[in-house]
Amino acid sequence: MDQMKRFAVYFAPRPGAFATRATAWLGWDVETGQPVAQPDLPDLARITAEPRKYGFHGTLRAPFRLGQGVDVRAVQNTVAALAGRLAPAQCEGLHLVNLEGFLALVPRGDDREIKNLAAEVVAATNGLRAPLTEAEVARRRPESLTEPQRELLSVYGYPFVFEEFQFHLTLTGRLPKDEAHAVAGTVAAQFALVLPDPFVIEDLCLFGEDAEGRFHLLHRYALTG
Repeated sequence: MDQMKRFAVYFAPRPGAFATRATAWLGWDVETGQPVAQPDLPDLARITAEPRKYGFHGTLRAPFRLGQGVDVRAVQNTVAALAGRLAPAQCEGLHLVNLEGFLALVPRGDDREIKNLAAEVVAATNGLRAPLTEAEVARRRPESLTEPQRELLSVYGYPFVFEEFQFHLTLTGRLPKDEAHAVAGTVAAQFALVLPDPFVIEDLCLFGEDAEGRFHLLHRYALTG
């Protein structure tokens, strides 16, 4: 765990049909840290190449480097304490959308509980992270962000938090419009029988990024507040 270069707090489904299908779709098992065989579908390895390195997840706190004087134990203690005081969050279910070129599952129905959970996580973990470097800021393309998003990037290290937050579970890289439309049918068919109803976030999952840029599930903290 000490070798991880960045940490994040994500949602990852507990073992079951949904988790199994999503893991196979992307071809990377965050629990074991190993590649897995993908379904025999045209171009699947290509269209999932970008999200594969992160594994199937929903971001609550985006990846961050540890701040000065912060160690892994501090991160673990913070996330464990959060999980102990926060309750599970849920919405009616999930549905597939095209988010500016990449296909993702997003909440269906009222998602206020999920947004409130994410806001708590962001606020409580902000003191753990190192300030962004100039290169990290540049990768967020601040010129393309709104003024509120630039302010959030400056204060919280990520522009899409609080009022700008959109919970999503990414299933493809960015695709041309025609290809995204064609692939959407395949995605819908693959996930039709396994989508949770309702959708519930039951845990805070601490992830780490290894030296090769692959993300691993380090620990799952049940929400018991």
